[in-house]
Amino acid sequence: MTHLTFTLEHTDGAARAGTLRTAHGPVPTPVFMPVGTVGSVKALAPDDLLAIGAPIILGNTYHLYLRPGHELVARRGGLHNFAAWPGAILTDSGGFQVFSLSSLRKIREEGVEFRSHLDGSRHLFTPESVLEIQRALHSDVMMVLDECVPFGADYAYTERSLALTGRWARRARAAYPAGTARNLLFGIVQGGFFKDLRQRSAEEICALDFDGFAIGGLSVGEPKPQMYDLLYHTAPLLPREKPRYLMGVGTPLDIVTGIHAGVDMFDCVLPTRNARNGTLYTSHGKVNIKRREYAEDDRPLDPCCRCYTCRTFTRAYLRHLFASQELLAFRLNSLHNLTYFMDLVRGAREAILQNRYNDYLARIAALYPDEAARAAAG
Repeated sequence: MTHLTFTLEHTDGAARAGTLRTAHGPVPTPVFMPVGTVGSVKALAPDDLLAIGAPIILGNTYHLYLRPGHELVARRGGLHNFAAWPGAILTDSGGFQVFSLSSLRKIREEGVEFRSHLDGSRHLFTPESVLEIQRALHSDVMMVLDECVPFGADYAYTERSLALTGRWARRARAAYPAGTARNLLFGIVQGGFFKDLRQRSAEEICALDFDGFAIGGLSVGEPKPQMYDLLYHTAPLLPREKPRYLMGVGTPLDIVTGIHAGVDMFDCVLPTRNARNGTLYTSHGKVNIKRREYAEDDRPLDPCCRCYTCRTFTRAYLRHLFASQELLAFRLNSLHNLTYFMDLVRGAREAILQNRYNDYLARIAALYPDEAARAAAG
């Protein structure tokens, strides 16, 4: 299966349209993966995700390991069976979550020792153990353990971190040789904000012949121009015949820019988190549904949108639900935002296949002029 994982079907410049094959079905790319941290995309059920055409979701190794426990999930047939999700699942290694617990973790050669944010208990993640956890979850796509370097880290620290991430990647490859089972294994390119270290990392990680490759360590507090500069530098360093995944980066402008740079896969909590805060994405730009101006607005949220929310309810009703703190607001808003993100990448794929991706990128960028201006400021 390793050599038949990904088919690159068409390119338009660096932008790519392809298909990732998993044990739970094909995934057309470019693709956005809704984040289901603990085996559930917040406020939505699997039938909601199927209705909007999501072929793959993301689960979190750190959170599922702590609660309910990967062994409990394994006894119930894996995460697909446990969560009643028939599509593909990608699980991260938990490295970013451990990175965010800077006061509760210690990094050493063996792995990462950390304290649970739930009860303070001590745990150790190693390159081998995170793969055991992900295999117990029956992940379609597993990620290796890496260290995510914070923005502002100096060259010496970043270089030491990069060497450790490389050693961990080799241990992961040794623990899970190519072709071992149906779970795919992706390597992660790090290197902070130093282009020579990014190149060094790409050369080292790509030599290990993983099933796909991720770009990690972006969107960690850096200015947008710097993020895009590193993205355009790093994506072409990855093998053309393997899928490319940009981890945790996900405004609409980030996604269409990442596709323009040659990335295939994206995930971010942004669409569901912003939905719960009342910020909604539409074909005319962002809408803050909390605003008083929508109190008597009987138009659909987005007349161009196919989702249940837009087909059924008015802006006035959506504002009322949010102002009343009704739980239905979370579901309807999340359903809409994820539909927007699904349609965003579907539109990108169509534009690539029709050789008009630059026009598509310009059209999406025009919806977010403030963000586009910040991105161009560098």
